[in-house]
Amino acid sequence: MVKKEINIAFEDFGSLSELNAADQNVCIEAVKALENSHSPYSNFKVGVAILLASGKIVYGSNQENAAYPSGLCAERVALFSIGANYPNDEIKTIAITAQTNKFELLKPTTPCGACLQVMAEYEKKQNHQFEVLLYCIDGPIWKTKGVSSYLPFMFFEERLKSNKA
Repeated sequence: MVKKEINIAFEDFGSLSELNAADQNVCIEAVKALENSHSPYSNFKVGVAILLASGKIVYGSNQENAAYPSGLCAERVALFSIGANYPNDEIKTIAITAQTNKFELLKPTTPCGACLQVMAEYEKKQNHQFEVLLYCIDGPIWKTKGVSSYLPFMFFEERLKSNKA
């Protein structure tokens, strides 16, 4: 048996003012995305803004449904919109934020496993990592380069691309 360890590295910023202007802007845009959240069941709004290489910002917000599995997370809403509308425009930065009136958020909210896997797929598709900003409004911001820090054992099976076993 060999014991192995995985470590992650991220930058922890105390406030929005510590970020560079471009990162501040994409975080502010993520807050704007909260306005379109449809979250009447959880009252937990999630907003995403994705900066593309072209300079375009693509938004996503969580969309709940009374039939719970029918909803979709903000990250996947934005990423699938990019796949459908801007498939060749490279993702540079994704900013994710959340808000609720049920309790105080003291740290950034991380994406769920399904969203992380989709984020990983988009990094693989564009053959380039993007920056991930997890923004706690009026609190810290965690910044990483790439999704692997959040999902070190992401699923990729190259043989799925061909008919060969």
